[in-house]
Amino acid sequence: MSTGVNSAIKKARDAGLYVIALDTPPDPPDTVDITFATDNFKAGKLIGQWAQVQMAGKPATIAMIDLFNDKVVSVDYNRDQGFLTGMGIPVNDPKKNGDEAKTGSYNGGTYTIACNEAGNGEANAGRAAMERCLTKNPDINLVYTINEPTAVGANAALKAQGKTATIVSIDGGCAGVAAVKSGVIGATAQQYPLKMAELGVQAIAQIANGGAKPANSQGLDFYDTGVALVTDKTAAGITVISSDEGSKICWGSAS
Repeated sequence: MSTGVNSAIKKARDAGLYVIALDTPPDPPDTVDITFATDNFKAGKLIGQWAQVQMAGKPATIAMIDLFNDKVVSVDYNRDQGFLTGMGIPVNDPKKNGDEAKTGSYNGGTYTIACNEAGNGEANAGRAAMERCLTKNPDINLVYTINEPTAVGANAALKAQGKTATIVSIDGGCAGVAAVKSGVIGATAQQYPLKMAELGVQAIAQIANGGAKPANSQGLDFYDTGVALVTDKTAAGITVISSDEGSKICWGSAS
C-alpha cells in the first residue's frame, strides 16, 4: 500500500473513525486500526519449500520474475524473499529483491539465480521478462513468479523456445488454479480476498453494535486470513490441496 494515503487515514482516525485495510498492510502497519490480509512471506515460503523438494537435490537454475523494478512494495519483496527462504537460500535485506548471492546452496543442492526481472503482474510483460531471462541463461529449470498471469506469460516464453521448467506462483485465483490443473503452473499459494472482505464487513457490524474490536494474529501486525498450497504434485512434509479442491474455493473467473 502506498504511504501517500497515510495522511488521509490519520485524519480519519483523528476524527474518531475506525479504519480497516484489506489485502496489504500499510507502511507502517499501525497506520490503520487493523488489516485483514494474507501472510505473503508465508505464501512465498510455501512455494519455495515445495520447489526445493521437486528439485530433489538437482542444481537449480532459477528465474525470479517479480512485480516491479522501479518501486518497492511489500507484496513484492515478501513473496520473493519468502520463496528464497523456503528454498533454503539466504537473503540479505528482507525488504529488497535481488541482493542475495547469485550462486550458492539451497536445501539439498546448488543454485544459480539467472535473473531478476519485472513482469508487472501480467502475462505479456511476464513473457517478455522470461524471454530476457532465457537470453541470460537458457538452462533455467525453476521459475518463481509474483502471480499467476506472470506465470502464464513465462510458460508461453518457455514453450516458444521448446523449453520446460517448474513454475511456482502465488494468488490462487480460479484461472491460476486451472493453470495448475493443466500443468502450466506446478504449484501456487492460494489466498482468500473474499474472506478479507467478509471479515472486514463483520468487524464493522460488530463494532457498530458495541462488540469487541478484532485483534491481529499472534506474532503478526495484521489479521492473517490464511493460505493453502495448491498443487497436483505432492511433496513430503508439506500440506497441500489439489487443483480440484482449490477450484472449489478460488476467486475470480477461471478463464
